[in-house]
Amino acid sequence: MSELGLDGRVALVTGASRGIGRAVALELARRGATVVATSRTIETAEALAEELAQVNDLGWTPICDVRHYAEVEAAVAGTLERFGRLDVLVNNAGVIEPIALLDTVDPDVWAECISVNLVGALHGCRAALPPMLARGHGVIINISSGAASSPREGWSAYCASKAGLAMLTQSITLEFGGRGILAYGLRPGVVDTDMHVTIRASGINAISRLRREDLADPRDPARAVAYLCHPAATDLAGQEIEVRDPAFRGRAGLDDQGEREP
Repeated sequence: MSELGLDGRVALVTGASRGIGRAVALELARRGATVVATSRTIETAEALAEELAQVNDLGWTPICDVRHYAEVEAAVAGTLERFGRLDVLVNNAGVIEPIALLDTVDPDVWAECISVNLVGALHGCRAALPPMLARGHGVIINISSGAASSPREGWSAYCASKAGLAMLTQSITLEFGGRGILAYGLRPGVVDTDMHVTIRASGINAISRLRREDLADPRDPARAVAYLCHPAATDLAGQEIEVRDPAFRGRAGLDDQGEREP
């Protein structure tokens, strides 16, 4: 299929300084979107701004820690003030740690994972939904995981957070699907990111033993996100979507990927 453009759209991507979030921000910008790409430090925000400026000069890179609602609310408010609208929210910010069995895991670190992966996504939804509802349209894409439905040893916090995120996607659809809000859970598969470096170092469960050359390029889920921003994906709203699913790959045009980044 021909590539779908995003001219005129404003998209906010959380956790965009690296990995899937960075790839999503760059892909949406490449397709013409105004991208608000958040990160937690000045240094990463500045580096991200430089990268995005090489693609288009439309966006903004605010500092935002999704654990704190006030910071997420400020990022959304700043987006509306600068650009007058918010069309897409990509809840990408996430952590894998703690990787530990339940009899030894640090309860505080376990709770921190839930705070970032699940509560952080709720913060994004809570801030973005009012302006989206006021316009009668909005797309919310939650970066989910197969871990939402398949437990892995040592990943209890991550699995629980992603299971909760899947239910959040369904809840958005139940409450606001009839008012123009399209919510999707996107399961990117095992992707070559810094998170997987941490997973490999842990040596816990079969995922840690996957070879790097067998991992997906971050641009693959980024292109899937871009597809979900379009009306062509409307029938998938409320669902957990597997990037590796052949039927989805076909309709989204994901098999024409070009060369992998080093």
